[in-house]
Amino acid sequence: MNRENKRRHFTKGWYKTHSCEEGFVCKVCGHPVNPPLLGERHRNHCPNCLSSLHLDNEPGDREAECGGVMDAIGVWVMKNGEWSVIHRCRSCGHLSANHVAPDDNPLKLLSIAMRPVACPPFPIERIDEMLNQ
Repeated sequence: MNRENKRRHFTKGWYKTHSCEEGFVCKVCGHPVNPPLLGERHRNHCPNCLSSLHLDNEPGDREAECGGVMDAIGVWVMKNGEWSVIHRCRSCGHLSANHVAPDDNPLKLLSIAMRPVACPPFPIERIDEMLNQ
């Protein structure tokens, strides 16, 4: 790679317009992560544990100074039916959403999606009382 191409990697907004072609090793689980083959242009989380790193303030800007680990804390379904993973930074609490990639761990996705059902914010034994009021 010549010097001009290296400089382009660090210019503001470069990641917004160019696909990520490098792999990385997950900082949480150690899983080697390859560039996305299908669907996504940018790989921004580990397909094994769904963790990410806090690199962006706005998608693709690479301007976050935090650099903390972002845990997958939930999922949401967009209007078109596509899923996104909600991440929260361990260091600063920043929230972001990332599209689910085709090779993401389906068991991990479902376990995150079912967490509110498995641990409701009220006693499950009192559902009958709540419905009969």
